[in-house]
Amino acid sequence: MEGKVDFRDLAWGDFEDLVGNYYSYYEELSETPSLGLILFSEKPSRAAEMEWFANVFSGILRGEQVASVAVADGRTVGLAQVHRKGPQEDIAHVGHLGISVHRDYRGRGIGSALLADVLAKARKHFEVVELTVFRENDRARHLYEKHGFQSVGTVPRAVKRRGKYYDEELMVLVL
Repeated sequence: MEGKVDFRDLAWGDFEDLVGNYYSYYEELSETPSLGLILFSEKPSRAAEMEWFANVFSGILRGEQVASVAVADGRTVGLAQVHRKGPQEDIAHVGHLGISVHRDYRGRGIGSALLADVLAKARKHFEVVELTVFRENDRARHLYEKHGFQSVGTVPRAVKRRGKYYDEELMVLVL
């Protein structure tokens, strides 16, 4: 990993960088339709992003999710979250993983270290972690496999973007 990167719990001060990162994914998606992120059709307002951020903190306080960030060059460049799949008792032991790293910081091992950090936290709250990944995203699938995730199936044509279909692979890690 080039340069110093810190991994830590999400903090209120991460808001501006994370919103900037999220907004940058819209431009990236227009350039790379196969980007494995599912975004709203329009960029959410700052007020909507503040509400999302407050809900993340609330979920952390309730023990319904965990989150880690990667900080490099004085800014927050990555976020990984595991949130409870649902409030029902029958599925409360399952978490769903979401992870993103700003494109300027990919390929440096940050995603792998960030994933390891959030999974360590998830072990205290969940028994199973699931995720979906675009089937053609070999790099991401390899990362998840490296951390013990196993493929349990594929949803054909799960995403339709600009007239092209993308299959999603469901991957699971039993903690």
